[in-house]
Amino acid sequence: MAEDEDLIDRSADTPNEPQSSGRYGLERRTVAAILDAVESGDATLLTQLMEPLHPADIADLLEQIDRDDRRALIRLYGKEFDGDILSELGESIREDVISVLNPQVLADAVRELDSDDVVDLLEDLEAPQQDAILDALEDADRVAVQQAMTYPEYSAGRLMQREVVMAPEHWSVGEAIDFLRNSEDLPDQFYHVVLVDPRLHPVGNVTLGKIMRSRRDVALRDITEDAFHLIPVTQYDGDVAYAFNQYHLISAPVVDEDGRLVGVITIDDAMAVLDEEHEEDILRMAGVSEDASLSDTILEAARGRAVWLFVNLLTAILASLVIDAFAETINQMVALAVLMPIVASMGGNAGTQTMTVAVRSIATRDLTAQNAMRVIWREVSVGALNGVVFGLLMALVAGVWFGVPMLAAVIGVAMLLTQVAAALGGIVIPMALERLKIDPALASGPFVTTVTDVVGFFAFLGLASAVLM
Repeated sequence: MAEDEDLIDRSADTPNEPQSSGRYGLERRTVAAILDAVESGDATLLTQLMEPLHPADIADLLEQIDRDDRRALIRLYGKEFDGDILSELGESIREDVISVLNPQVLADAVRELDSDDVVDLLEDLEAPQQDAILDALEDADRVAVQQAMTYPEYSAGRLMQREVVMAPEHWSVGEAIDFLRNSEDLPDQFYHVVLVDPRLHPVGNVTLGKIMRSRRDVALRDITEDAFHLIPVTQYDGDVAYAFNQYHLISAPVVDEDGRLVGVITIDDAMAVLDEEHEEDILRMAGVSEDASLSDTILEAARGRAVWLFVNLLTAILASLVIDAFAETINQMVALAVLMPIVASMGGNAGTQTMTVAVRSIATRDLTAQNAMRVIWREVSVGALNGVVFGLLMALVAGVWFGVPMLAAVIGVAMLLTQVAAALGGIVIPMALERLKIDPALASGPFVTTVTDVVGFFAFLGLASAVLM
């Protein structure tokens, strides 16, 4: 037991501090101790080990361990399971966790959550589990969540929380403070008091900081925030996240089609959307399903990657047809076969670099129709400069390697043309896909690779045929 107590002491950092290694997140020894407690069935030790952990770290733990250990841990942890853990869980395992939870534990956990977190839970669950969660809510909360679920997916209505702190526009600071102190139903976290007119139209935001440092007789309308943005309830959540990031918002009221206040979006929810979009872009650029996770089965992982691997196969065949057209030239000079991968590799890397910059700039709305030509010219110039530098370098290497001056000139010029084509394709293709309403993060990769391979092989082998044969 002394050994167990030592494990507890070493892992029991406070939730708001980094663990002893100076890194945030879970330590390997903490995970090992938790799994040992699960294996031995020691609920008391498990609770002691889990208690200091932040809900986000517990969610990470549940995502990292295998399915059998996860289910055993949940059953042993029992009623200690917290609602915040559910909201931190990734979509890939959320349904599995909920299916294991005791119905009463699930009910208690869900009641702790704000309405926006409950909606987030429901979105990815099957109907029976949705019903189980809705049944656990109080009548008023259930109605609020069901109303939110009627809004379009990926809209502000799904993202907002219905718990709003509002005050009449004619109130003073003193009246607002008295209201806040006497209210028993305030959200766990809020940053503004929203001022509304008699028809519940938002007219301003007042930060809690300004309320606390102002005299009681000061009118709330005199200390409203300069920046005040209303979010339509049907607004796409990606646009909402962009507005929060662009205008440094902390929270913003959500209004219905009549301009009436129906909810509020806070910065944590907006930034979660931004993180999800960035993660989806990274996965899509690699041709991986946006739902992919380490908890996927082998079959699920293979199926999620197969589609774009098939597209890549088709584009690779196209590049191979270009090579086949110059088969006789390659047969007459084996050196061409040796140097071809260098041209393709340099072009592919250059295209990927430009494409990544383009996709990111489109996502952040820095690349627009107004600056498109300037950005295209910049990227082509960068490609040309790199093409000259690496073309000369490769010409020198090829000249020394094979002792054929004209071969050195051919690969130097081919390298220049390939770098320019890679830069042009890497910027134009994502822009064209965006104009066609196709996600550039998802579809750019295969097309850019095809352009760089076809142009690279055609330029190198075509010049070789014309000059060396």
